[in-house]
Amino acid sequence: MNRLIGVVALSVVAGGLSACGRGEDRPQTTAGEPILVTVAPVATIDTAERLEAGGVVAARESASISSRIVATIAGIRVKAGDRVRAGDVLITLDARDLAEHTVQVRAGAVAAEKALAHARTEQSAAGAEHRLATAWQKRIATLHAQNSATDQERDEAEARLSAAAARLAGTETGIESADAQLASARAAVGVATATESFTTVRAPFDGLVTERLTDSGNLAAPGVPLLRIESDGARQVVVRVDEARAPYLRVGDQVTVLIDAAAEPGAADTGREGVVAEVARAVGADQRAFTVKVSLPSSVTARTGSFARVVFRGAPRQALLVPTHAIQRHGQVLSVYVVQDGVARLRLIRVGISSSEGVEVLAGLDAGESIVVSPLTRLVDGALVTVGNVPTRPGGAS
Repeated sequence: MNRLIGVVALSVVAGGLSACGRGEDRPQTTAGEPILVTVAPVATIDTAERLEAGGVVAARESASISSRIVATIAGIRVKAGDRVRAGDVLITLDARDLAEHTVQVRAGAVAAEKALAHARTEQSAAGAEHRLATAWQKRIATLHAQNSATDQERDEAEARLSAAAARLAGTETGIESADAQLASARAAVGVATATESFTTVRAPFDGLVTERLTDSGNLAAPGVPLLRIESDGARQVVVRVDEARAPYLRVGDQVTVLIDAAAEPGAADTGREGVVAEVARAVGADQRAFTVKVSLPSSVTARTGSFARVVFRGAPRQALLVPTHAIQRHGQVLSVYVVQDGVARLRLIRVGISSSEGVEVLAGLDAGESIVVSPLTRLVDGALVTVGNVPTRPGGAS
């Protein structure tokens, strides 16, 4: 590790720190009185780069409610902050024109049903006439074979049969046409009924009305938002992550979510455990980034739209770790005591992130060095020390 951080700064603050060690509140230390200290090794651990991305808290489901038809808004039954259930009426539109149209198409369907009934009656009459003409033609043909009927009577019977057959075929075509008209009329009734139902806008799911964007009397049109609704239950954080970090993100990864305390009143802390629920396949060409959705525990009550930061694990690396209580702070200067040949040496350090296992050291120490864990209040730079118990872990106690 780079020790240059301690070369220049040490000459500036060492005198002050040593003077603090020789103050009236610290016992005097002489060369003949080594101090029994507990030390811990500077350990090397396997960790990963810290990748952080900002995003917003969002509901699992959200919807912008709009009309499917152009109509005047007759009434709005909810306001922002109201909780609704799936199927509840949110908005009613003026339905008079559509109601009249529905009446018309239903009347057309009734007329089509009557036309089909009349066509079937015509077919029944044509069938009876065809049967009579068939019987008459057979009788005349028999008599003609016995020379009891003239050729003219035979020809008239055959012509009568042909006319009856043509009429019967015509009635069958009429029935098919009437049946098609009835099906079309019934379909028109279905369309009109469905369109009329669009004048009642209902909630698509259980949730909370977060925004009301219009009032009664305004004109509703397809694609124009009228209300916004968000689902109840667990929240999620939506972030945009640089495409270079894509290889390190997987669905199911455990991540840390940091939410502003002001956005979640009553929360004991701002750190939350989250799970990567979705990683977008496409990368935005404008920002060279992709969308990641992180599921939050159901206990998170932060309002949607609140800012949140998500900490991901990046590329693997090694880090130096020291116990938190081995570090002394003097203003903005951090230091530890390193034991070298039975002497405590003040070492200035630069640290990174902290965890339950200890503090990462970015500069000022090397792996394997021994630092004093206790007693820190009795030490000064250059003091003689005797090493006692050595914890096996960086964060361990003596």
